[in-house]
Amino acid sequence: MVAAAKTKESRSKTAGAAAATTKAQGQQAAPTPRNGSAPAGTGAAKGGTRSSKTAASQSETVEPRKRTDTASARNTTPPVASTRESAATMSSNKLLTEAEILKMDDKDYMNEAQLAFFKNRLEQLRDEILKNADQTTEHLRETVIVPDPADRATIEEEHALELRTRDRERKLLKKVEQSLARIESGDYGWCEETGEPIGVPRLLARPTATLSLEAQQRRELRQKLFGD
Repeated sequence: MVAAAKTKESRSKTAGAAAATTKAQGQQAAPTPRNGSAPAGTGAAKGGTRSSKTAASQSETVEPRKRTDTASARNTTPPVASTRESAATMSSNKLLTEAEILKMDDKDYMNEAQLAFFKNRLEQLRDEILKNADQTTEHLRETVIVPDPADRATIEEEHALELRTRDRERKLLKKVEQSLARIESGDYGWCEETGEPIGVPRLLARPTATLSLEAQQRRELRQKLFGD
């Protein structure tokens, strides 16, 4: 009887020790949640990583859009050179008249508006001279046989007069080209001998003038006296 009681007591102790060991092992091993969620620290880390990746992808997506908008803005902005050319074209279309130039003050002598006016007048004169030269060439090429000697003499005289006129215009054309060059260099409107203003009235009457009225009179007087 005593032996049987001891045997039962030892078995109960062994079973209790085994149960305590199993319970301790269960407490040490962290149970995995049924919904499969990770611990709080791990979830926060993963959430931060995902948010940083999302922000980086958004920044990469937005940045090219900003560059594209800037490029389109640059393309729509007109260049400075074209703006200046358009302004110069508008100013050239609004030329002054002779009356407006004569009313201008002396301080405005040979400003941009006056230079544009005289440049336009010289260019028109040059075009007219070249046109007349072409017409004369065409007239001389035309061969007209006239049996009457008097009519033939009249035609030849007309051709000779036209040639003399073209010769004078050829010399004038050279002066016109020189005057246009003086406009480009900034010397137009100033006397070659004295450096004084030639004057708007004189230039209106003679756009190719290079001497003031006083200097021109002195030169003509010297030519009469010395024949040079």
